[in-house]
Amino acid sequence: MNCKICGSNAEKKFDAKIMHKYDAVYYHCKNCGFLFTGNPYWLDESYKSAINISDTGIMDRNIHYSKLVSVLLYFFFDKKAKYLDYAGGYGIFTRLMRDIGFDFYWQDPYCENLLSRGFEYTESMKGEIKLLTAFEVFEHLVNPLEEIEKMLNISRNIVFSTVFLPSPVPDTKEWWYYGFDHGQHVSFYSHKSISFIASKYGLNFYSYKDLHLLTKKNLNDILLKTLIQFCKLGLSFYVKRSLKSKTWEDHLLLKKEVSHKNKVDS
Repeated sequence: MNCKICGSNAEKKFDAKIMHKYDAVYYHCKNCGFLFTGNPYWLDESYKSAINISDTGIMDRNIHYSKLVSVLLYFFFDKKAKYLDYAGGYGIFTRLMRDIGFDFYWQDPYCENLLSRGFEYTESMKGEIKLLTAFEVFEHLVNPLEEIEKMLNISRNIVFSTVFLPSPVPDTKEWWYYGFDHGQHVSFYSHKSISFIASKYGLNFYSYKDLHLLTKKNLNDILLKTLIQFCKLGLSFYVKRSLKSKTWEDHLLLKKEVSHKNKVDS
């Protein structure tokens, strides 16, 4: 089996039972450290619900990353640019970022947009998106390079979250992130495998715990990590107070659109 990241030979690492009924084989690449399933044939059943029932951290995670990303965008990117939450789920992160004051949009072909309706990404925005976010997405990608290329076609700056595979590779009962109960996690990355991706596409790679950035920009890594650390001291609140929230502006816009639609329908 060839590695889906670097193309090197990947050896069978272990077998596992998915959703307590499907047999799965996992392969590990010693060259770049990528771990992946061979043929995740169970995904149709696994994705009957786009957000798995055991994801109790969804709200806390979105709030946490909204603070970190707001600092990142405020100090290193254009505060007035358009941004996209790729595979944005229910629209939680998009709404949070618009409430802070960033012009964020939502995209997800597999999940209903519940909380940021009216701010869906369209092809007409192509070329305008300064950066896209992809939180808890990479581990779901069956063919990572294909999906990453789709993202890069929208923006050459990607902020994403994923938990790096520990070394040595954990036993099947020792690492919660495998997600055998829901079967949606099929790809697991090392720092080296993401570095390979960055090099392949001519990007810089920055990483802070579970938050990672692939970007065409050359950033000061020490300053980046220092600012993220300062989030714990309230830097994200400074950013929020410095920007104009789009909450009321969005309310007026959507109210106007609904009123226009009702007039047309009547």
